[in-house]
Amino acid sequence: MVRESNRRTRFVLPAAAPRRSRAIVAVLLVAAPLAACGTPRPVSGFLTPVATPANGATEHTIFLATTRQRDPRPGTLFNGERSSALSYAELAVSVPPTHVPGAVEFAKAAPGDPNTEFVARSAEIIDGDKAFVQALNAQLALRPKGQRNIFLFVHGFNTLFAEAAYTQAQLVHDSRAPAVPVTFTWASRGDALQYVYDNNSATVARDSLVHTISLLLSSNAEKVNILAHSMGNWVTVEAFRQLKLSGGVKDKSKIGLILLAAPDLDYDVFKSQLRTIGKIDHPFYVILSRDDKALGISSFIAGNETRVGNASNSAELTELGATVIDLSDVQANDPVNHGKFMELATIGPEMRTLLASGVKTGRGPGAAAVATNSLVTLLGAPVKIIGAVAQ
Repeated sequence: MVRESNRRTRFVLPAAAPRRSRAIVAVLLVAAPLAACGTPRPVSGFLTPVATPANGATEHTIFLATTRQRDPRPGTLFNGERSSALSYAELAVSVPPTHVPGAVEFAKAAPGDPNTEFVARSAEIIDGDKAFVQALNAQLALRPKGQRNIFLFVHGFNTLFAEAAYTQAQLVHDSRAPAVPVTFTWASRGDALQYVYDNNSATVARDSLVHTISLLLSSNAEKVNILAHSMGNWVTVEAFRQLKLSGGVKDKSKIGLILLAAPDLDYDVFKSQLRTIGKIDHPFYVILSRDDKALGISSFIAGNETRVGNASNSAELTELGATVIDLSDVQANDPVNHGKFMELATIGPEMRTLLASGVKTGRGPGAAAVATNSLVTLLGAPVKIIGAVAQ
């Protein structure tokens, strides 16, 4: 999701700089403020625990696996620089009673007001793989059988550590997901001018995401559902490609829904990845929108190559086993149309039922039409499902 950095970077190119470089910077500078809305970003101190809860607030325990460096500043935990080690954390996040579905009410000043803003109620570092899985299993044990699931979220470009945590809290809260939320947060600097750095950071994080998915599957979870957004799709699909090349997943039955929202991923690269991965028991659900302005910028930077998240031709994707959910005609809450997947969270239980059943309506255009009508009824907005498959 494109966000504005609260650092006022003065970026000057020499007069002799290539025209294309100047154009890219100009586009990024124009696009960066679109989603800011005057709210400062949670750079430092915004995870300082708030002692007094708010009446009517809801708390969620969030686990995080990260390839970011530790940050010594109080209430920050991790920054945007890369670490060679995979680290873990556990947060209790309070969602305010005034919360509006589809939004994250970021604090205007650290640590935040629990009556009107997302705040941390506790924040702890988890020491190592074994302790991480033990903490997960303890949370899973609090849920009845049949609801012992994990919801893994992989964020996108230009995302600070606190933003990743609070966005996960919003998603699990709005979707009413009966699952333990886990965020995989790679080393994004949270700066609109650091696109190449972020892309390389996501690439560096591939092995760590493979390791994280393996740990989640080794836990007592009954299902592991995955949602990736924007650039997070690159590292997520690469992780599944690596799992395939290394022999695959031992217990495929534990893999649930795999939702790829607004993938900032080269169209041809994705097709190549799908060919390597092959058809899996549950397809990749690609959530796209042809009017996604953020992906339009990404496409421009990449030499006008199509991104999966705003592709106009999805026939090849469906032939390779993906199911496409087209939100092009859905009204977005963000001005760059890059966060439309948030709308789906508001119909979480019904959406899970529809997709987890494999949209059991048979194959072909008729099946897709039935699935589309079901989703339109749920969302109350024009949606198209392409390539619905039966399980």
